[in-house]
Amino acid sequence: MKISATKLKGVLLIEPKIFGDDRGFFLETYQAERYKEMGIFDHFVQDNHSRSVRGVLRGMHFQIKHPQAQIVTVMRGCIYDVCVDLRKDSPTFGSWVGVELGDSNRRQIYMAPGFAHGFCVLSDWADLHYKVSRNYDSEDEGGLFWNDSDIGVEWPIPEPMVCARDQKFPRLIDIDFGNMPHVSYPAGPL
Repeated sequence: MKISATKLKGVLLIEPKIFGDDRGFFLETYQAERYKEMGIFDHFVQDNHSRSVRGVLRGMHFQIKHPQAQIVTVMRGCIYDVCVDLRKDSPTFGSWVGVELGDSNRRQIYMAPGFAHGFCVLSDWADLHYKVSRNYDSEDEGGLFWNDSDIGVEWPIPEPMVCARDQKFPRLIDIDFGNMPHVSYPAGPL
C-alpha cells in the first residue's frame, strides 16, 4: 500500500496493493492495522454506498458538530473527488484539493475530520463506498456552496447536475463557524 500526502495536511491519497491475474484481482479496501501503520487512527463506525450518473455533482458536505473522517473508494466508474479545508486555524483554511478516483486506478482518498467533501461523476455512472468515523446525523448536516468563487474549485464538468439543496448551501464567507466544534490543526496524519 502506498500513501501520498496532498497539499492539504489531513488529506491523503491511498493506493492499495492489487493482486491480479487473468482471472481478475483482489485488494484490501481497509485493514485497520495496516492503516494505523500509515498514521490513520480513526475508528470507522459506518459504511455507506452511493450511486450517481454522469455529470452529477454532490457536495460540498460535512457534519457540523460531529465532523467525520472518511475514506472514499470508487467501486465502479470514475469521479473527480474534492476536499475543502474547514479547520479555522489551519494555514490551508479554505483551500481545496481534487483527485480522480476510479475503478481503473483503485485509489482511495482519506480526509481527517474538518473537511467538506464533494465529487462529480465522469463516467456513465459511479458507485462510491465511504467509510466514516461517526454515524450520519441528518440534523447535523452542513454544506458549502459547490461553486464558491472564493475557493475556486476547478470542476472538470462545466454544467454539472446539482440538486436544489446543494445549490442553496452558503459560501465559505457566510458559514457560521461558531456552531462548529474546533477541529484543531493538524487533524489527521502527515
